[in-house]
Amino acid sequence: MNTKSPVKGWALLCLLPFALFFTVFQLAPLAWVALHSVQVDDAWSLANFTRAFGSKFYRQAMQFSLEISLWSSLLGLAIALIGSVSLARVDSRLRRFVTAFADMTSDFAGVPLAFAFIILLGFNGAITLVLKQSGLLGDFNLYSKSGLILVYTYFQIPLGVMLLYPALDGLRADWREAAALLGASTWRYWWHIGLPVLARHCWAPS
Repeated sequence: MNTKSPVKGWALLCLLPFALFFTVFQLAPLAWVALHSVQVDDAWSLANFTRAFGSKFYRQAMQFSLEISLWSSLLGLAIALIGSVSLARVDSRLRRFVTAFADMTSDFAGVPLAFAFIILLGFNGAITLVLKQSGLLGDFNLYSKSGLILVYTYFQIPLGVMLLYPALDGLRADWREAAALLGASTWRYWWHIGLPVLARHCWAPS
């Protein structure tokens, strides 16, 4: 027990820079915004929230943000789930290629991703002009709600694959075969075996 305590102390000490970085760049800005949101002229007040929820412009912005977040998350999760399930059934070389590609594209976000979509699918984007000349593109607008959903969905697909595939890869094939031999349908397999095993891995203490 005594020999492990110095190692544990060094491990905690090594985590100190990360904890400091997380506090300065994550917790401190969040606390600053939360604190000043209920202050007006150095006095405690909910006037900022009253103004935000009383403005049609702000309510519309919040509504669009929630809709974009909801639909892009659902679409990205659905596509990533299908891709992750398929990865477990393909050749190992193709699996390594797809996972490496997903790992690379998961870092393609922010300004580079926005610039790439603008030059490809913007008003004068390369793909936009080609599709318009061929008559295959209607009233699509990258800067509309549907366009933003497309961009955010593209960003969330590789992230979803990187998160879901390791968990789904932990499901053994003989479990499905045993359930099928016992007469269990695909739905019953996932409800009684697949989902409980995934939930146990997700909530198990590290």
